Amino acid sequence: MVSLGLRPYDGNGVLELNPSLVFPILEMLLGGTGRTSSAIRRDMTEIEQKLLDGLFRIVLHDLREAWKGVTEVDFTIEAMETEPQLLHILAPNEAVVAVSVEVRIGETVGMMNIAMPSIVIKMMRQKFDQQWSVRKTHASAAEQARVLRVLREATMTLEGRLGGPTMSIANLLDLAEGNLLMFDYPVGREVDLSVNGALRYSGRIVAAGRRRAFQIEAAKTPPQGRIRGDPGPDGSSGSPASD
Repeated sequence: MVSLGLRPYDGNGVLELNPSLVFPILEMLLGGTGRTSSAIRRDMTEIEQKLLDGLFRIVLHDLREAWKGVTEVDFTIEAMETEPQLLHILAPNEAVVAVSVEVRIGETVGMMNIAMPSIVIKMMRQKFDQQWSVRKTHASAAEQARVLRVLREATMTLEGRLGGPTMSIANLLDLAEGNLLMFDYPVGREVDLSVNGALRYSGRIVAAGRRRAFQIEAAKTPPQGRIRGDPGPDGSSGSPASD
């Protein structure tokens, strides 16, 4: 358990790491896999505490970066104790704001808990209000252009899909060379185009020089409850037929 300084605000916060996570983390820091097979029940050595001290400083650095969007908070380690009753930070009746993060290392699962006095959060209320008012304003043309430049580098998967029928596993296992499988798909029916697995457009397969292409004819909204790969709205079904 670590006592946190919250400069420039008065008061202290608490960062607690479940004992079940301590030794797997130490094992990883020393080059192991972190998959400790059995629970280790002993006190940490001074060397192990120094290793954990470095880990906590990394965590606090990330906390500072996360809070920069609201206000500058200098999270610092003021004390670290393995016996919680020896670390007196908050009054028993003092209200706190707590955040719990589940950490999984191999087969081990534990919690990392962070608590801050509610009075400190109330002192930051104006900062939160200012941040919220900035977020509610419309982005400028320059900001929109910057976001668009970032998004232009993103890649997506396009997939033209013929929504065919369904069939049972038994019929699938009975398929053999020479069988004819009827898709019941009219020649003039539009083809669905999925973007990253989500139905977005309908159109037709066309030729573009020596290549196949998809000609968009309409934008589509996926029906509620539609699962990728489901049959189309015509509800057609089919089974293998002998040639």
